[in-house]
Amino acid sequence: MTSRPAAAQRLRDLAQLRRVRDRIDREYAQPLDVEALARGAHMSAGHLSREFRLAYGESPYACVMTRRIERAMTLLRRGDLSVTEVCFAVGCSSLGTFSSRFTELVGVPPSVYRREEAGATAGMPSCVAKQVTRPIRNREAPVTEPHLE
Repeated sequence: MTSRPAAAQRLRDLAQLRRVRDRIDREYAQPLDVEALARGAHMSAGHLSREFRLAYGESPYACVMTRRIERAMTLLRRGDLSVTEVCFAVGCSSLGTFSSRFTELVGVPPSVYRREEAGATAGMPSCVAKQVTRPIRNREAPVTEPHLE
């Protein structure tokens, strides 16, 4: 059986991890790295990464990148910003890394997404649009190219 102090500590750790995730949601466009998140949570970077992955199924870094890609999808659908402008607006400092991660999560490069999805959610409530367009978490997007045998 779990002792009461251990259970209480686990609840405190989970509350702290939720605060880290809330910070990621709020500050995704800021320079965030695991060390900075860990300092804010009064944990070591390794401990934060392990506990975060246990609680949420992905690393803190993957969570930051997923949140950035979610926001980038919204900005690209609007159509008034270039891919480069969107990259920097969501806090990425490398267009190559942004494009690679976007393609992994969404299944198409950001330029293709921008061209094909502009107006796709017009008239749709933003809460519904967010659910419908959410990128795939914890897995790469399915390959859409035909397989040659």
